[in-house]
Amino acid sequence: MPKLLRLIGIALVGSTLSSCALLNEQLGLRPEAPVKTPPVVNDKPRSAPLQPGENVIVKAVDRVGPAVVRIDVVKEINNPFSGIFGLGPSSQRQQGQGSGFITRANGLIFTNEHVVREADQVAVTLPDGRTFKGKVLGGDPLTDVAVVKVVANNLPVAALGNSDTLRPGEWAIAIGNPFGLNNTVTAGIISAVGRTNAGGDNQRIPYIQTDAAVNPGNSGGPLINDAGQVIGINTFIRTAPGGGLSFAIPINSAKRIARQIVSTGQASHPFIGVQLRNLTPQLAREINATDSSCKVPEVNGVLVVEVVADTPASQAEIRQCDLILKVDGKAVKNPAEVQIAVDQGQVGEPMKLTLQRDGKEITVEVKPRELPRRN
Repeated sequence: MPKLLRLIGIALVGSTLSSCALLNEQLGLRPEAPVKTPPVVNDKPRSAPLQPGENVIVKAVDRVGPAVVRIDVVKEINNPFSGIFGLGPSSQRQQGQGSGFITRANGLIFTNEHVVREADQVAVTLPDGRTFKGKVLGGDPLTDVAVVKVVANNLPVAALGNSDTLRPGEWAIAIGNPFGLNNTVTAGIISAVGRTNAGGDNQRIPYIQTDAAVNPGNSGGPLINDAGQVIGINTFIRTAPGGGLSFAIPINSAKRIARQIVSTGQASHPFIGVQLRNLTPQLAREINATDSSCKVPEVNGVLVVEVVADTPASQAEIRQCDLILKVDGKAVKNPAEVQIAVDQGQVGEPMKLTLQRDGKEITVEVKPRELPRRN
């Protein structure tokens, strides 16, 4: 019986209050915490819709195309056989290429984390031929978002749209550098939004699915709408005999991660500490027949198969065999939707989970902690 477990990590967050702070609170003199303004990651207003009769694809590409860049990276790879057997140099240069787009006129660029991962050198080339040395400000492998900076001013900027309002059937236009062919444009439609089962285990992004052709080298480039606004970052494809599907990170999700990277150099991810599995009527019958300690309804749902000790989930008294029905009032149908909903929360901020336990619906409050980062 295959197991599809999803783990939402573990970390500790602590805070202390000084005696002075406690006294001020008792006297009602505690100052309000300052509101932190998120960093600006885009400085071009959303463009107005195109007028009827205009070639929407041509006009949209004219608006965004000048801000789409080619990213060339060089990695120095150690040769483990050079010292032992004297085979070749001690290191080898590995080259790679991807795409990106400028979001601020002072040289801020969005791309995919896998495009610049472990890069020792980054070169950014604009469509007008100018080339700049790039610096990776940070990247998040869990969402595949990275931010690159070049030293320049008055660069062309791509306007960012609102990915929360997308609907299947709308235009989807991809611009990038597939196979080294700069400024390639392909077009199609949005096939689906909110794809929560496209990225495999540990998915934290509700992807945009499109039939616009995307190939190696398109990674990190923009997916734009018919108003010339970036609505996503092209990130991966799934191929099969006779065709393939393309997936993009919604730009609203990318902006949220990019702001964290610009502020701290890395992204923060909440977690609660449970392992989950898709429950089906067939699986429920098998569990009920073999495990006397766990009786679950014969329905489709999200089953808690393990609660990790000393985590927010265990402290909230979430139990094995609970079914998760909602996260902060939003219904969830599979483990990926739970993962995404938790990831869109805030570390330390209360989150309500609606559970089904022993045939009854209950609500618990859990405070996510920060997922430990891998070194």
